[in-house]
Amino acid sequence: MKRTRKILTLGWREWAGLPELGVRRLRAKVDTGARTSAVHATHVRAFTRDGEDWVRFDLPRRRKGGITAKGCEARVHDRREVKSSTGHVQTRYVIRTVLSLGGHEWPIELTLARRDTMDYRLLIGREALARRAVVDPSKSYLLGKD
Repeated sequence: MKRTRKILTLGWREWAGLPELGVRRLRAKVDTGARTSAVHATHVRAFTRDGEDWVRFDLPRRRKGGITAKGCEARVHDRREVKSSTGHVQTRYVIRTVLSLGGHEWPIELTLARRDTMDYRLLIGREALARRAVVDPSKSYLLGKD
């Protein structure tokens, strides 16, 4: 028997979570023009644990009382050169983690990047969406606000 997976329809922006990083909800831009996904990370520093490369970083989040930072650690999956929307090339750490969208969860690769000037702290690229979702660019928050 062939197992089928429901294809999600997303708006150009959605509420998403990164449960393995302890992030329940953040606004995300869904960007099929971007190959890789990226999250706004600060104070990124590499270290070694049990002979493996790891990275420690903060995920700044806006709160009513100001900006708070969630401290995170993840095993480094890769380091890649990524070209930003402005054409600037930089080397970024890549981690593997779980993306949560509308009650659905799946593993993705996520680059750690400075997104201070961007409206959305999480960018979901087309590799994370492949075979799982399509995007209706005329809509927002199709999967709900929680």
